[in-house]
Amino acid sequence: MKLACASSALHRRIECGDLTQLEFLDLCAHELACDGVVLDVRHFPRTDDDYLAQIKKMATDRGLSIAALADSEFFGATQERMAEVLGQAAVLGAPLVAGRLARQIDDPWSDQLSRLRIAASLAKAVNVTLALRNAAETFAAGTHDCKRVAKEADSAWLRFGPEPQALDAGSDPQELAPNTVLLWTDVRAENERSIRELLGAFGDFRGHLALDESTGEASDGTLRAAARAWRAALSPQAAQ
Repeated sequence: MKLACASSALHRRIECGDLTQLEFLDLCAHELACDGVVLDVRHFPRTDDDYLAQIKKMATDRGLSIAALADSEFFGATQERMAEVLGQAAVLGAPLVAGRLARQIDDPWSDQLSRLRIAASLAKAVNVTLALRNAAETFAAGTHDCKRVAKEADSAWLRFGPEPQALDAGSDPQELAPNTVLLWTDVRAENERSIRELLGAFGDFRGHLALDESTGEASDGTLRAAARAWRAALSPQAAQ
């Protein structure tokens, strides 16, 4: 398992201009010593190819993988917007786009399924995989929901990007493990037990674990502490 930091954890600072996207990359490389980053689409000041190439080059120079783009609105977006985000991921070399489904009270399942199939078709065309995130009150609140979504969408380009701590009651995270391509953890909810439980379900996972903070108000110190805790938890496994 590799560690990434999600820029959404620092959304408030980036939104108010206290931290730029380029400074976020430096923070992840030098202070957090992460392996990669998850870049929230809200934090791109520009999306032209020149700027995206600059981000890709800077990440490469600092030894960071761009693990994914995150777009909380992706699966509810228009076809044109989906194609735009997937195109950005392709230019950046990001293998994944992560997003949540609509809330059940906002859209009928038939509409969400239609958009899922469009998204999967567009993703296949540019060779970028979709990482479905779970969230309360959405069509993917728990493991049963996630598996139903994957079955009905029926696409190899739709996989799971779960946050095990946020799955609904009765969920078994291990059921998602075979098709998980990205993991999330909220640093506010982390403790030794939650880390141990996540490793128990996904101990063989070889992708990125994204450190996030649901309010977007994480401090550098909180993220440093979380990164240290995860490196300590992962080091015995790395030695095996």
